Amino acid sequence: MFYFTGLALSGADAPALPKGELSYCLRYVGGRIGRGAELGGFQHLDACGLKRVAEGGGIAGLMTAIRAAELGLKVIVADKSNVRYSGAGATGNDHFQCYIPEYHGDDFNAWIEEFQTGQQATIRDIKFIRTWLSRSFEIVKLWDAWGIPMKYDGRWEFAGHGMPGDMLNHLHYAGKHQKRILENEARRRGAVIINRVMCVDLLKEGERVCGAVGISTRDDAVHVFRAGGVALGTGSAIRLYPGCTPSCLFNARLCPNCVGDGRAMAFRAGADMASLEIPVFRCGPVYFARAGKATWGGVLRDPQGTPVGPFVTRPDNRYGDPVVDVYQDIFMDYRDSARGPVYMDCTGLDREGVEYMTHWLENEGNCGILDFFKKEGLDIGSTPVEFRSYDRELSPRGGILYDENARTSLKGLYAAGDEFFGGISCAAVFGWVAGESAAQDIKALGNRPEASEPESLTLELLRAIRGRERDTRHATWQEANCAIQQIMGDYAGIPRSENMLKAGADNLERIARRARATLAAGNPHELARCAEVLNLLEVGALILHAARERRETRAKHIRKDFPFTNPHLNKLLVLRRENGETQVEWRAVRKR
Repeated sequence: MFYFTGLALSGADAPALPKGELSYCLRYVGGRIGRGAELGGFQHLDACGLKRVAEGGGIAGLMTAIRAAELGLKVIVADKSNVRYSGAGATGNDHFQCYIPEYHGDDFNAWIEEFQTGQQATIRDIKFIRTWLSRSFEIVKLWDAWGIPMKYDGRWEFAGHGMPGDMLNHLHYAGKHQKRILENEARRRGAVIINRVMCVDLLKEGERVCGAVGISTRDDAVHVFRAGGVALGTGSAIRLYPGCTPSCLFNARLCPNCVGDGRAMAFRAGADMASLEIPVFRCGPVYFARAGKATWGGVLRDPQGTPVGPFVTRPDNRYGDPVVDVYQDIFMDYRDSARGPVYMDCTGLDREGVEYMTHWLENEGNCGILDFFKKEGLDIGSTPVEFRSYDRELSPRGGILYDENARTSLKGLYAAGDEFFGGISCAAVFGWVAGESAAQDIKALGNRPEASEPESLTLELLRAIRGRERDTRHATWQEANCAIQQIMGDYAGIPRSENMLKAGADNLERIARRARATLAAGNPHELARCAEVLNLLEVGALILHAARERRETRAKHIRKDFPFTNPHLNKLLVLRRENGETQVEWRAVRKR
């Protein structure tokens, strides 16, 4: 997550602020949360000026910080992990969705139409799509200049996620070291990065977001950030559904620290949430959650060696096997009908083709399976690899609703990346846009009135959890997390129905009551994990609520009791909290 404004360090352990920092720091408050400690005794640092906080140090967060700092804001990036290793892009990436005129041609409208045709139930305003893709080349050029290689062998290389004959829009790039480079760019512009601080609630003055409150994951410090604006970039809601190896919570498709923290905080603050009922899942090598499909150049075949799709019959590094892009259920169907398993067969790629594919797998961060092949003495170019869909490892496609300017429904709150509609490219573009919007709004804000002491019900609950002694009769945070996954997988997986969703909501609420009353944390790290469990419960409840409201089948939101797609529901399903209750609104989507 990110925030722009106050610095959250406390006590004698706090390092000295950089010279001149206070001139831009609205306010900093420090406290403690450990056993026997009272939330109070705050230390105040008051000054005039404007600032911005970014919570989340992934692609979106760092891009926000870089742009906001360039435009004159003092920026603080708060990350509950370490910005160098956090977020979906931490281990690397090799596909950047973008429009490059010299490659795709000058007819942007035609390209947009083709792009829209290829999206699956992406209920998104056309202005959002246009902003994203029209500015994508700008980001490509910036990244290339910063040292992230966006060209391959001196050319724009497009491959994957496309049908033979169609216009490809995923640029192959070498993103293995992208986080290190973006971190350096943020620091070079003066952004202050605070690792190991988990923000747990947004702060408001009236209807305006003015900062956040967080806890340290390494000691019992409480951090309060005062800011002219806050940008959220905490990623998707991983660990909400069972992974491909349910016994291993952290064998996840994306960064397992991304558990929907931003969604939970924004909802509690009253922000609009949308499309949480639309899930997404991926496929890849069985038991290797990180390794996706797009970079593989082989053909998907059944045990008899017959291609499972009609598009390709021999390996092709340009397109791979696109059958999964149009038939996501293929692995489930082959499994349920006992015709599987299905294998990714790269046999037939020449040595140069194997090296090409391996290069991109390394840059995407799929080192686990590459290391396994090396250890076992296997050749990835001649050994078929069993593939499957991670059909139970769902994550919401929707989340915090933000517009083409990265603004949310709350003044002073911005969001980007997987907070709503993800992918590396989308995160990078709208992180950049968020920085621009924040700079514009915060500079226009001027001096603000003194804020009251922070109030956070979440923080008070965490104080209670930290103060409890461990009782073996009650669940640990790990057991609570597994219970959440079990309920979400059983009751809100694929397919869905009213009866199952209602039962799931009842069961999840039962777990939530027990978690609030019995969870205990023996140290700050466990406290952060308990906070994650509380956020997962919040996001899970929202998904169940939204899934019950959308009484139709759309994309992977499959309702057995409503098997049709209702054209009258081609709208955003928006949820928000008002007076402690969840309100529902159906909102039209601009298509032109």
